[in-house]
Amino acid sequence: MQARVTAEAAFRLLADGMSRATGDTFFVTLVAKLAEILDVDHVLVARVGDDHRAHTLAVWSQGGLAPNLSYDLTGTPCETVAGQEVCLYPEGVQRRFPDDELLQRLGAESYLGLPLFALDGRPLGLLAVLNNRLMQLAGLESEILHIAAAQASAQIERSQTSQALQKSEAVARESERRLETLLNHLPGMAYRCLNDADWTMLVVSQGAEALTGYRPEALLHNREVSYAALIHPLDRAKVDSAVEEGVAARSPFRVVYRLRIADGQWRWMLEQGQALYDAEGEVKVLEGFISDITEQYEAQRVQDAVARVAAAITTRIGDGYFHQLVRHLVEILEADAGFIATFTQQDSRRQGTASVTPCHLTTVSAVGDGGRLENHAFDLSASPFAALMTTPECAEQADPPLRWPGLAEEQAAWIGRRLDNTQGEPVGIIVVLYREPPETNGFASSVLRILSSGAAAEVERRQDHSRMRQLAYFDGTTGLANRVRFMEDLVAMRDAAERELKPLGLLLLDIRRFKEINDLHGHQLGDSLLATLAGRLQRSVAPGEALSRLSGDEFALLVPDATPERIEQCVARMRGVIARPIYLEHHAFSLRVSIGLAGYPRDARTPGELFKAASIALYHAKREDDGVCPFSASMHRDLERRQQITERLGEAIREDRLALYYQPQIDLRTGELTGAEALCRWQDAQWGWVSPGEFIPLAEERGLIRPLGDRVLEQATRQLLAWGEQGLTLPGRLSLNISAQQFADPHLAEHIQRLTAGLSTTAIALELTESDFMRDPEQAVVITQALRKAGFTLAIDDFGTGYSSLAYLRRFSAQALKIDMSFVRHMLANPHDRTIVDTVIAMAQALGMKTVAEGVETAEQAAALAEMGCDEAQGYYFGRPLAANEFAEEWLGPATPTDSEEAE
Repeated sequence: MQARVTAEAAFRLLADGMSRATGDTFFVTLVAKLAEILDVDHVLVARVGDDHRAHTLAVWSQGGLAPNLSYDLTGTPCETVAGQEVCLYPEGVQRRFPDDELLQRLGAESYLGLPLFALDGRPLGLLAVLNNRLMQLAGLESEILHIAAAQASAQIERSQTSQALQKSEAVARESERRLETLLNHLPGMAYRCLNDADWTMLVVSQGAEALTGYRPEALLHNREVSYAALIHPLDRAKVDSAVEEGVAARSPFRVVYRLRIADGQWRWMLEQGQALYDAEGEVKVLEGFISDITEQYEAQRVQDAVARVAAAITTRIGDGYFHQLVRHLVEILEADAGFIATFTQQDSRRQGTASVTPCHLTTVSAVGDGGRLENHAFDLSASPFAALMTTPECAEQADPPLRWPGLAEEQAAWIGRRLDNTQGEPVGIIVVLYREPPETNGFASSVLRILSSGAAAEVERRQDHSRMRQLAYFDGTTGLANRVRFMEDLVAMRDAAERELKPLGLLLLDIRRFKEINDLHGHQLGDSLLATLAGRLQRSVAPGEALSRLSGDEFALLVPDATPERIEQCVARMRGVIARPIYLEHHAFSLRVSIGLAGYPRDARTPGELFKAASIALYHAKREDDGVCPFSASMHRDLERRQQITERLGEAIREDRLALYYQPQIDLRTGELTGAEALCRWQDAQWGWVSPGEFIPLAEERGLIRPLGDRVLEQATRQLLAWGEQGLTLPGRLSLNISAQQFADPHLAEHIQRLTAGLSTTAIALELTESDFMRDPEQAVVITQALRKAGFTLAIDDFGTGYSSLAYLRRFSAQALKIDMSFVRHMLANPHDRTIVDTVIAMAQALGMKTVAEGVETAEQAAALAEMGCDEAQGYYFGRPLAANEFAEEWLGPATPTDSEEAE
């Protein structure tokens, strides 16, 4: 490189140029002067950042200023310069750094670079000189470059320092702006005040108005109001003490107090502040921040109060829970009295459930004047708490003052809440009372709102328990105790009788023919009748007696101290009540009752045995006209026999172990056999011969008469077919008795045809008693007509003992009347019975019906019957009932041997 100027001129030229360069023009002037002095094609000065990239501050190229640029140092000669020593490539620099795009774009063949350092040795950047030809440096050029590098380093460091200072000042200004914005927009008030009695405010943030309701200007220097004067009088000492302690300890202070804001409300404030001191250590000012924490504070107070009450309550059910809850509520809410009241439940007899009277309340717990108060009932709609009927929560001043039973002083205010169940229905109320109105209602209302849910749940549980007890222990139709409650009462009263050594009586009552009323008038009227009767019985019950409805029309009465005289009085009382007519829906019902009696310890020792004895007595009472029967030991034996007979009779029917005996029927005019009646006989392996008079009624009572009747029909059919196969013929028809239960089957004709398959219907005569016909006359007409249409002969048995009308006799389609033996037996000696027999015969003749007399035992009876015009007769005079073979031998002639008998 050839110097174009002398050394003195070069330095002067560089110094003059740089002296005029300031700020951003410094680096432009520097690169331009260096290019001129050194006579090179390109000069650049660059700052090197932490990202390992060069950021040019000025670029001179080919006689002019070029745009600044940023490029990666990797793979460039500048990479060897930055932060290191001078680097010189006098020629061939593009060959050495083929990836450097800047060298190629500039066309540089030589390169000289110098690092730039700060005073503390930190690398700042680089200064580079490039030429499109060979570059040779003399001592002058090198010195010039080092001076220029030092100037560039100083300028970069000054620029960085200036930028850092500007940035710091901007940050400080922004911090101040943000602080001011923050203080003026926070939900609270920042302040600076004197530490005097009035806390004279020197600085107040804009949040003061939202916090206190007063503008900041009103608080500054106590212009309109002193902030300290707004603090609650009861809290001022606490605030002063907190500030004094903080000042004394030279530490921040923190205090919570109440503040009266502009609208008169008391709000809870949290103040956090500290004192600032002068050089002498005296307090200059107080500064801090005040925020409204009413909601948080009240929530915490409520939470603490609820926790205290919950921890203090030791029982969660029953009256004890209510008493503890009210007592602790009064204490924590600083009330003077309180109570919990529930809606009064009324017993509903017809539904058997508990209903609620919507306005009548009874307290379950009341506290006041330091102790418990007596419970009492009142009408909510007429009380000061009537608003709770429509509003779930109320806080009101009492005008006039409230007088509460048991409290010495009047109450000026109350806060209450309605207790609702899970269906939203009111079940009670909870109320606290105050002699002086409280400053705020929020705390008490919040505590009541939370704790009322538990109180409501317990009230609902009690009501549910009462309803479940009502359903479990009381009859839904009559409202009387049911069978479950009766059994518990029976055990309890029997135990009491044992302890007191006194007798206990049990009366079981059954309303006679009540089923007929139900069937005729419907169950709804039947239930009304039972409810009315139950009400009468309940009102007639003497103190100490327990009345229950066991089932249907059966009632039970337990009588303590049951002397014979008292039992007699009870029976007379019950019968008298039941005998009085009951008028329902234009009907008058006159009822009769069957009563079974048993007593402890005379008849039974245990509750179960006593109930069993009374049940047995009631069973016998139903069969007696008087309807009253005391228990006796023979009844129990009779019942056991009946039960055993029932079981063995069922087995005999299933195993076909019953036999048919046949009694002849004789024509009274000719004396010839006209038919026979099949009679069922039973010889048991254990009991021997069992009388039909015993097992036939028992079969009807225990539901065995239908299978028994079917067996008789099947066995009679087999016998008639067997006689036919033997060549024997029974003149006329074989009479078979049909029970009332069989006759109730509307398809009886088809049923009998199936059982007598293979036998002509003309061989069978069906007998049904007069009373059975008249159970349902219209149905009897339909069934008898169907039987006649099928070909069966019909006879009305035991005629004269029932109450048939001539109209029904015509429609029954019966062909014969059988005169009951009770009339035949005494007709010769009793003119009345003879008249009945004569009348029946005459009536039958008038209706075109045959007559058959039963129970003929003498020739005189037979002759008299023939004389009166009776057609046929049966009885011991003509022949006793005989087994099939004996009957055939005596009345049908010798039996023809069967094939099997001949083979033998």
